[in-house]
Amino acid sequence: MSSRPRWLIRPAVPAEYAAAGELTVGAYLADDLLAGEESYADMLRATAARAQQAELLVAADALGGPLLGTVTFARRGSPWAELAGEGEAEFRMLAVSPAARRRGVGQALVRACVERAHQLGCAGLVISTLPTMHDAHRLYARAGFRRVPDRDWGVGSVRLLAYRLPLDPAYCSRHEDRTS
Repeated sequence: MSSRPRWLIRPAVPAEYAAAGELTVGAYLADDLLAGEESYADMLRATAARAQQAELLVAADALGGPLLGTVTFARRGSPWAELAGEGEAEFRMLAVSPAARRRGVGQALVRACVERAHQLGCAGLVISTLPTMHDAHRLYARAGFRRVPDRDWGVGSVRLLAYRLPLDPAYCSRHEDRTS
């Protein structure tokens, strides 16, 4: 019997945008990350914009069931890139449906972002996360990301921790998104 997952990571298609947005909001609500943050919930639902200005990836059930997870991969220069510096890319809004957790979906989404950054020749991949997201911190550490406290930042009273994964020393500046 094969232990291969029954899902795959791929770019979202327009018919999935609404479901990906609701999955993301649902995952953030399940983790109590949206208290008093309705404007951020609206941003999480903005999947069509993310797909146009960045790369919206989904973990899709191979048998056609509901989406299991989603993540936004952004090159430096994209309106969705908040932390990426020269030669870096970043990912944001990683969300796994509560029903699909502990199955490797989050790890596969992170791996897909790492692979995409490698394809672009990026020198590093960065992510911002809340201090309370301990499961995410462990996931990123297992994937090789390290804390970079000098790049921590915030919006209003929200403090965000920065993580970075160094990649091959090539650069991705010639591939950076020029849509902004």
